[in-house]
Amino acid sequence: MPQRNKRRNKNNKIEGLSNDILRILRKNHSEPFNYKQISAKLGLDDPNSRNQITKKLKELQGKGEIQEIERGKYILTPSKNYYTGKMDITGRGRGFVIVEDLEDDIKIANKNLNKALNGDIVEVYVFNRKRGGRMEGEVTKVIERKRTEFVGTIQISEKFAFVECQGYNMYTDFFVPISKINKAENGDKVLVKMEGWENNSESPLGTVLKVLGKPGDHNTEIHSILAQYGLPYEFPDEVEKYANELDTRIHEDEIKKRRDMRKTLTFTIDPKDAKDFDDALSFEVMKNGNYEIGIHIADVSHYVKPGTVLDDEAYERATSVYLVDRVVPMLPEILSNNACSLRPNEEKYTFSAVFEINKKAEVVNKWFGRTVTYSDARFAYEEAQEIIEATSSLKMQFGDSIGKEHRNIPADISITGKEYTIEEPIAQAIVEMDRLAKILRKKRMHAGAISFDKLEVKFILDEKSNPEGVYFKESKDANKLIEEFMLLANRSVAEVIGKQSPKKTFVYRVHDEPDEEKIAALQNIIRQFGYKMDTRDRKTTAASMNKLLKDVHGKKEQNMIDTIAIRTMSKAQYTVHNIGHYGLAFDYYTHFTSPIRRYPDVMVHRLLQRYLDKKETAKEETYEDKCRHSTEMEILATNAERDSIKYMQVKYMQDHKDEEFVGVISGVTEWGIYIEIVSNKCEGMARLQDLNDDHYEFDKENYAVVGQKTKNAYVLGDEVMVKVKNADLVKKHLDFTMLGHYKG
Repeated sequence: MPQRNKRRNKNNKIEGLSNDILRILRKNHSEPFNYKQISAKLGLDDPNSRNQITKKLKELQGKGEIQEIERGKYILTPSKNYYTGKMDITGRGRGFVIVEDLEDDIKIANKNLNKALNGDIVEVYVFNRKRGGRMEGEVTKVIERKRTEFVGTIQISEKFAFVECQGYNMYTDFFVPISKINKAENGDKVLVKMEGWENNSESPLGTVLKVLGKPGDHNTEIHSILAQYGLPYEFPDEVEKYANELDTRIHEDEIKKRRDMRKTLTFTIDPKDAKDFDDALSFEVMKNGNYEIGIHIADVSHYVKPGTVLDDEAYERATSVYLVDRVVPMLPEILSNNACSLRPNEEKYTFSAVFEINKKAEVVNKWFGRTVTYSDARFAYEEAQEIIEATSSLKMQFGDSIGKEHRNIPADISITGKEYTIEEPIAQAIVEMDRLAKILRKKRMHAGAISFDKLEVKFILDEKSNPEGVYFKESKDANKLIEEFMLLANRSVAEVIGKQSPKKTFVYRVHDEPDEEKIAALQNIIRQFGYKMDTRDRKTTAASMNKLLKDVHGKKEQNMIDTIAIRTMSKAQYTVHNIGHYGLAFDYYTHFTSPIRRYPDVMVHRLLQRYLDKKETAKEETYEDKCRHSTEMEILATNAERDSIKYMQVKYMQDHKDEEFVGVISGVTEWGIYIEIVSNKCEGMARLQDLNDDHYEFDKENYAVVGQKTKNAYVLGDEVMVKVKNADLVKKHLDFTMLGHYKG
């Protein structure tokens, strides 16, 4: 706002004038200003004010803080104190600029944010002093906005409206003229576009792009989550039209260009509710007694060609998004659920990694290339698990001959709902591949891989997507069978290209070693539960991490420690610069096995075929940019998925407000205690101000809050009883009433 009412003392002297002049010159440090221009910027146009500005300019020049580059025109004295970095605004409104080359972040006072928002790339000026040991500065320029579209709730008055946004660590709202509210009604959730931000305005100017609906409505909240992260939930008409006009038939002339594997026993194992099947396994016993095992992946790159609207859309999305009640696919349905889905009893174009493997699970030979396959059967994980468990049970009854010669087995034994018998080739394939997968997994663990088998929270939904119940999905042998062979394919594809000389541009999935400070923080937390780690070197760290994850399995603190341990790890990302994958203990790793839902896999298919065809290396810069984009979109999709789970947890708990729950304290802060309910893993907070039996203070060192009179303590990991106080669907937040320690 104009500063015409600038504070003056009793002598009519303008207070803080030096700082105001320096702020203007810093913000425009390459542009000269005279006293009239500065007066206008400050909204001071009376003779007395202008006189004070003129004198102050001379004073600042005398101190060497500014320079007169031509008569009456001044700029800031050139300084090395300018940096470019990323703006980070915390949930409590504090600002910091993260600069790559600086060890510490630069603190930015709210008055010095100068219209920068969370995530923006900014230029910052650092003051020549440190307060409290931390660098402080001022944003002088917003170089690039992180986003220009925001989700918020609109409040409409007679002549204008404001949109209040949550979830972006925003310190302002948007001013929207009535002519630009796009038929929104008061209280609606909307998508607003930032059109600009005038110098003298406290709020940016916005236009409502889309009305999302009423807060709390299911579809409104799900669409709001997608819109918040800039994730589309519909395909443009031209993309749908292009996809629907593709020739998805299997042609004889195309088959001739491929390895024909239609007669090889092939099957898929996927979640029972899966709609797209982008990977299949084939199994054949060779004449020499070894096995030929194929990992067959939908040949998406056959249909999705560079330079088409379909490829452009797939690249922009970069990933499918898996929300609690729906999937937002990377590819239109004609491809994701039909042409590229390896459905049973259908011929499909595939890209395959085929291995000759001996009985010790050692790879003797490998082949990569385009194929055509025919899926003989489709298994859900549960069905494949039944076969594996039934075999184990039969071995206990009839001995180790099961799976070899199958002697002494009753003829009428049925081991799945499909009534496969143990003697059928497809059942034998699953059993033997399970045995090989266990050997492969054991080798990985011995090499230093870390085994994260975190419980997945799943919801039972009614026909209107309301949560009726919660269950936990745990990885069993059938899941691990698929995982090991997918890892084998991914690793081998990366190796075959990564080891070539001269070096070839390729897309890798890399994972750096964990940060030492985060590992130390994890050790402090697990010490509260009686666990410890050996972090002398990479191998002992991995081994003790695996021991920790095994020791907490089934314990009340499992989900919390699993979550903290995962956060301790570095984030995996896509890049052309290979550094290996720490978590998997692989020197080479990529993503080859899911091109229906991940764009990096499409890039890997294209590059692999390029090099199989003996063509020159691709441009590194081009693919690094695409890798960076894919990583960023993966992060957005993951955040959206987490938000949808939080939303559904809050929605579920709305119907259980009168119930008491056992929970585990999962976090302690100066403002509240976070509690995770044992029975459903829903997390909420009991605010310290609501604990009315005492005055509680935060004990940071011991991860506790302690009552000052009673000395009653709530410590990280304690079991407590809680009730739901408030379930806020819009904020996706649960407030609990603390009932005390669990006595059971």
